[in-house]
Amino acid sequence: MTTLADVAKKANVSAMTVSRVINHPDKVTEELKQLVHQAMLELDYQPNIAAKSLVSKRSHIIKVYILEEMDTTEPYYMNLLVGIARSIGKAHYSLQLVTTDGVDRGPADGSIITGFRQADMDWIRNLRKPVVLFGENEAGFSFVDSDNYQGIVFACKHAIEAGYQQLVYIGLELEEAFTKSREKGYIDTVTKVGQAPKIYRFDNRSSAARKFIQTQNEHLVKNTCFICATDRLALGINQGLQSIGVEVPADFGIIGYDGVFLDQVSSPKLTTMKQAIVEMGEACGELLIQKIEHNDTSQRQQRFLPQLVVRESTR
Repeated sequence: MTTLADVAKKANVSAMTVSRVINHPDKVTEELKQLVHQAMLELDYQPNIAAKSLVSKRSHIIKVYILEEMDTTEPYYMNLLVGIARSIGKAHYSLQLVTTDGVDRGPADGSIITGFRQADMDWIRNLRKPVVLFGENEAGFSFVDSDNYQGIVFACKHAIEAGYQQLVYIGLELEEAFTKSREKGYIDTVTKVGQAPKIYRFDNRSSAARKFIQTQNEHLVKNTCFICATDRLALGINQGLQSIGVEVPADFGIIGYDGVFLDQVSSPKLTTMKQAIVEMGEACGELLIQKIEHNDTSQRQQRFLPQLVVRESTR
């Protein structure tokens, strides 16, 4: 097996320097880190995590909490976990997944939490180790998220430019920071063009949105675009419009938000605001590692602009 001494010889540095690069990377120059990492790569050297943990007094485990029900057929959370694992793996940390019905045991050096609600904030505040939330919040925690406000602004502007005369917002029945930001993006945009906001809120289920359209059949006005808080709601709107025999996108447009899976299986395929889920997962991991290894207690926010993907549900 390749040893630490072999890496030191290959990099032409001392064994102590190699140890410092592995255990205390903040105390060495970037040039030294690159030199040692290159030697480790060429020799296929794998640091002894157990020994490293003893030196640093850390577990080198990151817990990822998903506090809402997951749809295992939709790869949203899989993409997030891939991003997190990619970034923390580079720093030689392992990932432990804790779900709503899972078992939370053992130590960890920090936590990434998603799917949280306001009721979870007291519990999160009591965590003793560094925390990063995947999701906008009003409680003062560092977070990574999509730019929820600007994403809906982009969606509304596309609908207006496509010639739809009325924009209706299909939102979530949740009083959370991200839902408020998305709704505000809609309100601000339609108000600027002289429209009165029309907002309907539902649980994040396509069946709820579908039933809404079917019950509103006689009140629907042609040349309307539905701006939806999620692709799941957009899918339901589309199913409802198809069931009553109206034309999409000629008479009615639909724009979703997520761009992970449902937008592509819908027929017609959905125009959506595509979130950079993998990249946001990487950012969560990088931010948490920074907090752990540099004792960084500052509150940080990182937002990623979603990308407008125009498909068949809008003109």
